[in-house]
Amino acid sequence: MEGKLSSVAKHFKPSPIQELSHLAQKSNAINLAEGFPDFPAPLLLKSSAISAINSDFNQYRHVQGICDLLAKKVKIMHGLNVNPLTDIAICCGQSEAFAAAVFATIDKDDEVILFDPSYETYEACVTIARGVPVYVALDPPHWTLDPEKLRKSFTEKTKAVVLNSPQNPTGKVFSEDELELIAEECRTRNCFAITDEVYEHITFDNNKHISLASLPGMQERTIITSSLSKSFSVTGWRVGWAIAPPFIASAIRNIHVKITDSAPAPFQEAALTALRSPPEYFESLRRGYESKRDYVIKMLEGVGFKFQFKPQGAFFLFAELPEDCPLSDVEYVKKLIQKAGVVAVPGCGFFHTNLALKKSFQVDYSYQNRYIRFAFCKSNATLASAAQKLGSMRSLSLFTS
Repeated sequence: MEGKLSSVAKHFKPSPIQELSHLAQKSNAINLAEGFPDFPAPLLLKSSAISAINSDFNQYRHVQGICDLLAKKVKIMHGLNVNPLTDIAICCGQSEAFAAAVFATIDKDDEVILFDPSYETYEACVTIARGVPVYVALDPPHWTLDPEKLRKSFTEKTKAVVLNSPQNPTGKVFSEDELELIAEECRTRNCFAITDEVYEHITFDNNKHISLASLPGMQERTIITSSLSKSFSVTGWRVGWAIAPPFIASAIRNIHVKITDSAPAPFQEAALTALRSPPEYFESLRRGYESKRDYVIKMLEGVGFKFQFKPQGAFFLFAELPEDCPLSDVEYVKKLIQKAGVVAVPGCGFFHTNLALKKSFQVDYSYQNRYIRFAFCKSNATLASAAQKLGSMRSLSLFTS
């Protein structure tokens, strides 16, 4: 019967990130692989969820107040005028919001532009929709966007561009010039843009998050997806949203209802508390993660990593192996688990080679097995333990045998 699985199901493999997290649990290793916090969520938020459960908010539910607060939020942050009654769909996390956005806009053989390296969920959603992912490689070490590469990636079949900024895995915050370049192509080609803005409140060194939808002519063609998960350390609560023009938001709501019907009711109630958080909360969040970033950079520099690019946002370090390290990213991570008891993610899983563009630009993509992603969304105690384990290694030469 296994042969009767769909072609999509046969194509998908277990996530290497989740596999490594399971390995970390089995080997009692410190998990710097998966992007979830291991410290408590805000107490006020948890109290709101507990109160909702005690008040028996247990059934299918749509909390309109979330939409009202989101409309105010995007007006303040991005100057966008959003109708909370028609332009917002509450979903089970950003992942479902993104998937529903793809399913609402992408047909068979439609091409979707993605920036490489990229988070694996984007390609999966496009594949399920029978679309065609087209990758535009960002140029290391600063992960800059080459205008010519972007322009050459568009064809008459291009339907949408996916943008994640701040970006997983690199920590890149797309510059205003880069955003205008993307917007110009979307306007000229009459394409949708689907954004993943879950790290919108986590930026460093005076970098600011700019929503692509805020650029001229873009709100009418942009679907913003985001959630509570990263900003409030509740990745398991699964409350997210899509903000889009009414005809798209309606389609996303219809898809959401057919698949999951409702985001978790008590956590929707708690979302009301989260979305009323004062600016001081987000500044504290930003400063805390900036401090963790700097700590982990120093920790990794101590074992030989070099950083030409410091993350500008999100909570990952995409660290390049030193030139004198003979191991690939996969080999290094295996040794890291075995000899140091620390788990990270090989970078190769975030890279994809667009063969047509590779031939056009004659680019060497050998760097794709030279990066490792470390998550620093961990408690200070966890990071200190990782530093202690890595500190027992005098140099990367320990990993050559």
